[in-house]
Amino acid sequence: MRQIDSDFLALPMRRLADAALQRARDLGAEHADFRFERVRAETLRLSDARLEGSIDADDLGYAVRVVKNGTWGFAAGIELTPEAAVRVAEQAVEVAVISAAVNREPIELAPEPVHSDVVWVSAYEVDPFDVPLSDKVGLLAGWSEDLLKDPRVDHVQASLMQVKEQKFYADTAGTVTTQQRVRLHPELEVMKVEDGRYDSMRTIAPPVGRGYEYLTGTGWDFPGELARLPELLADKLKAPSVQAGTYDLVIDPSNLWLTIHESIGHATELDRALGYEAAYAGTSFATFDQLGSLVYGSPVMNVTGDRTVEHGLSTIGYDDEGVAAKQFDIVRDGLLVGYQLDRRMALMKGLGGSNGCAFADSPGHMPIQRMANVSLQPAPDGPSTDELIGRVERGIYIVGDKSWSIDMQRYNFQFTGQRFYLIENGRLAGQLRDVAYQATTTDFWRSMEAVGGPQTYVLGGAFNCGKGQPGQVAPVSHGCPSALFRGVRVLNTVQEGGK
Repeated sequence: MRQIDSDFLALPMRRLADAALQRARDLGAEHADFRFERVRAETLRLSDARLEGSIDADDLGYAVRVVKNGTWGFAAGIELTPEAAVRVAEQAVEVAVISAAVNREPIELAPEPVHSDVVWVSAYEVDPFDVPLSDKVGLLAGWSEDLLKDPRVDHVQASLMQVKEQKFYADTAGTVTTQQRVRLHPELEVMKVEDGRYDSMRTIAPPVGRGYEYLTGTGWDFPGELARLPELLADKLKAPSVQAGTYDLVIDPSNLWLTIHESIGHATELDRALGYEAAYAGTSFATFDQLGSLVYGSPVMNVTGDRTVEHGLSTIGYDDEGVAAKQFDIVRDGLLVGYQLDRRMALMKGLGGSNGCAFADSPGHMPIQRMANVSLQPAPDGPSTDELIGRVERGIYIVGDKSWSIDMQRYNFQFTGQRFYLIENGRLAGQLRDVAYQATTTDFWRSMEAVGGPQTYVLGGAFNCGKGQPGQVAPVSHGCPSALFRGVRVLNTVQEGGK
């Protein structure tokens, strides 16, 4: 079983927390929490098997957040002495006192059970930061060289992002948590110019909350996927451009996860639904007055938020308000039944306790409401992807994500993908190009006729979900099965772009 790194545990976190929290109490704070954090991130980028860039960043510091006279206060520091921690606590209280004059909404937090001295480590086998840089570069270079040997490939881009996040949290209620999680995202893309036509094909291996073992045989068949890329790219270059119109769609999890992220994940963050989040990517059509009544999708649509799923990018033991991770319903049988919550929003709207969705991306940022692993559930005895395709007379099968666009209410959207296959009479009939599907959120999810079984389910996701001002990024996964949608509008991106 993985353990938290001893060098992190040796840092004076508890002494700093004790000093800061006691000073906040002495100054009359109704609530105070202390978060000590170290985030290490390494990114490798190769072009045509040659190392193009390597970034190794290490962010270490701590923050104190308080509620004083019903007003937030926040401050952060990097000096690791109790005296400095006391000054940071004083600054946080001072911010609250100054801000109270303009605060019109008293801050209260939903109660949370005390979690005393709990430790949590994510599920991984090999810490990628224990692997020599030369080994990682060598693996990516070797894969790239093999691809470049194929005459159907002109260029190869390869990258590997790795993050280790370590957090210590303590608050005036008595909760103390220590956590460590690891995540990584490998990606390779092949490119070709042929007969004046350029295109590319990228791997669909998702980013994961795993260790280096993900690259060497556990969780994904990288050699198998890479071996198929040249042929997939060659077929795409020869493929005809799609005829715009209305099609039935079978969407693979490698594409559908992003549609879930944009049209469900962000739309059901309660701060967006209430209008508190608007500066970065807008609010939400799924307003609070529609809770329990909005028909979000068809009866086969069941969506959960989950901060506990193994290998999820948003999976934690406890959030940045000391709330234990949990799973909760967002859409049940097509009906909106829940939101993603932090402690303030949960109490303000009478929803009981938080479901653990507070997160800050660095020790210098205040926690905000962030996304859980929001996932579309498969049908227990549901069909295979081939069986879903077999139900379609005229349609398109979509694999892999690419570009997207969605409005400021999370309602009107357009998505493309890595590759598209024409479906004729229940069978794949070759690739298409220039495909984008367009809909409103509710029309799209209400058109979902069937979801695949557990055998089609894949956990996709991204490292870089943006939110807040100043902006923060958060990792998040979205699981889903293959799914069948009826009568969706499809655009030709070349024709539409030329108008």
